Amino acid sequence: MKIHPVILCGGSGTRLWPMSRGGHPKQFLKLIGDETLVQQTALRARGIEDVEAPIVISGNEQRFLVSEQLRQIGVVPSAVVLEPVGRNTAPAIAVAALLVEQASPSALMLVMPADHAIANDAAFRQAVLASAAVAQNDYLVTFGVVPTEPHTGYGYIRRGAELEGESAFAVDAFVEKPDSATAERFIRDGGYYWNSGMFMLKASAYLDELRRYEPAIAQQAELSLAAARRDHDFIRLDPQAFAASPNVSIDNAVMERTSRAAMIAAMDLGWNDIGSWSALAAMADTDASGNTLQGDVLTEAVSNSYIRAEHRMVAAIGLDDVVIVETADAVLVANRDRVQDVKKIVEQLNARGRHESVTHRRVVRPWGSYEGVDQGDRFQVKRIVVNPGAQLSLQMHHHRAEHWIVVKGTARVTNGDHEIILSENQSTYIPLGVTHRLENPGKIALELIEVQSGSYLGEDDIVRFEDRYGREAAAGSA
Repeated sequence: MKIHPVILCGGSGTRLWPMSRGGHPKQFLKLIGDETLVQQTALRARGIEDVEAPIVISGNEQRFLVSEQLRQIGVVPSAVVLEPVGRNTAPAIAVAALLVEQASPSALMLVMPADHAIANDAAFRQAVLASAAVAQNDYLVTFGVVPTEPHTGYGYIRRGAELEGESAFAVDAFVEKPDSATAERFIRDGGYYWNSGMFMLKASAYLDELRRYEPAIAQQAELSLAAARRDHDFIRLDPQAFAASPNVSIDNAVMERTSRAAMIAAMDLGWNDIGSWSALAAMADTDASGNTLQGDVLTEAVSNSYIRAEHRMVAAIGLDDVVIVETADAVLVANRDRVQDVKKIVEQLNARGRHESVTHRRVVRPWGSYEGVDQGDRFQVKRIVVNPGAQLSLQMHHHRAEHWIVVKGTARVTNGDHEIILSENQSTYIPLGVTHRLENPGKIALELIEVQSGSYLGEDDIVRFEDRYGREAAAGSA
């Protein structure tokens, strides 16, 4: 009984701003423990018996984040599928099912969002085995989490009759997020479970039901995969075909309509979708004053608060029930009861065209990263890190010149018709309009300071002539 994990990496995670942003959402952050959420998800799947390499569904902008973070933990996916646009979970799972069906129509898919936390891996493996036994009989199985409180931030599943000969129940109904009184009634009445968004499905069974209830989604998934382009380790779905798919969740497309829907009661998972800063705070250890303090934090007369410092010291005095999150370029201060409204701040940032809703000061690239240090009229200073063996694209700029000063490691520099090697404390100058490239031929990370000067310093002033990562001519830094 082979199980194919399907890891869904979409989603912007704006409710955890300022750490989670459009270009670097929460699944790629180390919010709990030493691994990112997507790394924890992949490692959790690897611990299952008879499991295959995972299929990862990601957005195009996060493709190198996915690859690098999986490489760091030694997980090699069977495929990384790139969605040209977001179309919710039903189309994404359809593409994964088509890939699995090519290998074995009767194979099972374990569908998991990449941005959830599960504290009890042993209980998770037990739930997976129970759901697999049910899904073998062509049921579409969802994981219902036994609720521990009347939570208003989750959707619910109402349990139906117990399935004969199965350790599962029929799904009586999917229920939208309730108000407080309704959630309390759910807990009091029993038979209601949190909707985890995790599924165990036979590939052929899911596609059969999708073709029955949402044939357009199935058809566009087939078309987008048939016309997909293989690019290094990625499968790039055809943009036109995939964009034509209806934008529908698996619950709305299939699970609420099929007669094959089943539910297992997943107990003691320690599951949390980390949908807000208060949810993350609830999972963390607290001190005697009820505070969770991470990073360089000093407090005086502070209680029941979550304070996280990523780059600088944060000092707080005389506060109760607050969330403070500090990053290199933004600080959030909110009452714990109002953290859901952080999305309204993100909406304001987007309306004003501010980059803080999309990127951090440190921007990850397939070759390494860069971070803004200073800027002013006609100049900008960056700290650039190039991974061992990596190289930036062969490129030129119309509006800026650049100075590079190596502070650590070794650089191989293409500067017009010349190629030079630079070591620590050596530098070079790239005139405006000259073709150039930066490469790290060494075994340790290359670090350098880049000083840009010119009339326009935007990241879109790049003309690429050659790029090992398959990026477009003017699609971001280097």
